[in-house]
Amino acid sequence: MEQKKHKSRVAEKKNEVVASLKNFGTRIYDQLDKGVFPTISMPSRSTENIHYDPHLRQFILGDKSVSRSARNIRHVKPFTQLSWAAMFSNELTIQRKTSTLRDVYYSAQAYNMTFKDQQESNNIITDLETVTGFSREDFSIFPEERSAVFGDLTIEYTVPGYEGKTLNLTSHPDGVLIGPALTSSEFAHTTADKVIAIEKGGLFTRFIEENVHKKHNALLVLTAGQAPRQTRHFIRRLHDELNLPVYIFTDGDPWGMHIAMVIISGSANAAHLRELNTPDAVWSGVWATDIVNYKLPTDPLDDVDIKRLYELQKDPRYQNDPLWQREIKTFLKIRKKAEQEAFSRYGLTYIVDEYLPTKLKQTT
Repeated sequence: MEQKKHKSRVAEKKNEVVASLKNFGTRIYDQLDKGVFPTISMPSRSTENIHYDPHLRQFILGDKSVSRSARNIRHVKPFTQLSWAAMFSNELTIQRKTSTLRDVYYSAQAYNMTFKDQQESNNIITDLETVTGFSREDFSIFPEERSAVFGDLTIEYTVPGYEGKTLNLTSHPDGVLIGPALTSSEFAHTTADKVIAIEKGGLFTRFIEENVHKKHNALLVLTAGQAPRQTRHFIRRLHDELNLPVYIFTDGDPWGMHIAMVIISGSANAAHLRELNTPDAVWSGVWATDIVNYKLPTDPLDDVDIKRLYELQKDPRYQNDPLWQREIKTFLKIRKKAEQEAFSRYGLTYIVDEYLPTKLKQTT
């Protein structure tokens, strides 16, 4: 039954995406047909228009909007680029093809559409997201894969040529890349009762070697630093569709804190999108208080780290939870940071045998 529901949701989502893109084009044609310069309006992504919503527990866009008009000579190029991006995304969606952000940049040249650099191309894709309300992943445009997953989850592919084929995510000892085929797959079966998201590749590999997926009945997700959007969406799916709690393990520094917070509460850069965060996910460490309690080897916080901590202290996402405020204050007090690997001072398996069980029990 759940598989049928998922297939129905996938088909419905695709139809909504195509309809949105076609509506975008129709609006331009209608304006031309009326003899007026076409104008595109979209929510503003300026910092002044980004607000934290405590109910949704993520950033959202406010009511301000911006327009691009073919009447304005400065708008003609981005207006045309945006129209091309919509057309290209429509082709990808209908033909069930995928593209990377880099490939979009080069594909434009085949249409005599130019971007001065990759960032300009990426910004136009983000504009398209804002106009339509759908993410680039819904248009089958992805960044390069760099995160992975390992554990007892059998997925069923939905991509062309692989429909109906299944794969258990313990099949590769290095984990399975979280790419387009995986993120669009159906969840067929799992025995896992939790998700453990891990910042560093070394610890992810250690967890696999030490059978954490069996010992703790867990799906292991490597975020590889700041988790890519498709990985954050994948974690959200694991939580929502399989009802699995999510625990996040990062380095003990302000940047690790923020990696965890983006999984939990999203980012300002993605304020125009939904379902990229998992509000009930838990940051389980490495905490500043762990550095003290476990007497971990450390490095001193530098000026950039200190500045970042003061920024986090003022960030609304951190202000209403005593845990986050306590840990920020502790970092500022001890002026030290530690990596996940620091637990190796007690032996290679200490982090799995002692620290992980304690933290899972502590944050459950």
